[in-house]
Amino acid sequence: MVNFVLVAGARLGAWAWDEVVPYLRAAGHGVYPLTLSGLADKRGVLAGQQTHVQDIVAEVERQGLRDVVLVGHSYSGIPVGQAAERIGDRLARVVFVDSSVPTDGESFVSAWPDGGAGVKASIAKNGGFWPLVPATHYDGEGLTDEQIARLVRGSTPHPGATLTEPAVLAGPLGELPATYIQCLLAGAEPDDDVAELLNSKHWQLVKMDTGHWPMFSQPRELAQILLDAAGE
Repeated sequence: MVNFVLVAGARLGAWAWDEVVPYLRAAGHGVYPLTLSGLADKRGVLAGQQTHVQDIVAEVERQGLRDVVLVGHSYSGIPVGQAAERIGDRLARVVFVDSSVPTDGESFVSAWPDGGAGVKASIAKNGGFWPLVPATHYDGEGLTDEQIARLVRGSTPHPGATLTEPAVLAGPLGELPATYIQCLLAGAEPDDDVAELLNSKHWQLVKMDTGHWPMFSQPRELAQILLDAAGE
């Protein structure tokens, strides 16, 4: 038995994992979907990136979890990667679901073509939050109209500082046992930073023929990949 801590990406909360959780629990594992500060039912909090890292570490400690598989989707790969370092021998594996990965001293938007200028301007205009996106944002990602409607309905503005503050890593991320899930509709090849990490003997690449939100488009298939990762 392992304990999955599931962290969805920007604008999402624990609810995003609702269709994945039953498969993991049916296999006999502990499952802890987590809402980060400032999102979903915790909306409105002007959290920073280290707040999100601490949210994850605190959940592991509060629940007294060991044999932890930390799962980070999209933006949340950045705080999850940092938290994976900080929980020490409680960690069994970290799984990055079509996500960003943390680089020491760099932020979520550091590698964007404009250096994140557009995102920062949007945050400044929206009271410190990254605003919601229209339904068309989810086109071409293998989602049904109902799944898109659920995403739009459940999303909340994202605390902006979490996107612009730098990650803090104590050691090489490639030393952590990790699985990276590449969603092919979102991009056929991993980004350069992920590709470099995949050269590590500790990292594994798994591909899914779906878009950037597989917990909605292919929840059963995603759950099976998580179970396989936990069994290695």
